[in-house]
Amino acid sequence: GLKEAKEMVDGAPATLKEGVSKEEADEAKAQLEEAGATVELK
Repeated sequence: GLKEAKEMVDGAPATLKEGVSKEEADEAKAQLEEAGATVELK
């Protein structure tokens, strides 16, 4: 909800997922960027 979204924004930058395939990471990156996020894959 709103509380979780605020915590995520206030805690940025943050790791959202670890140990996922390149395909899954690229898909998540695309979705986040569509929502206006800046994403860095490591």
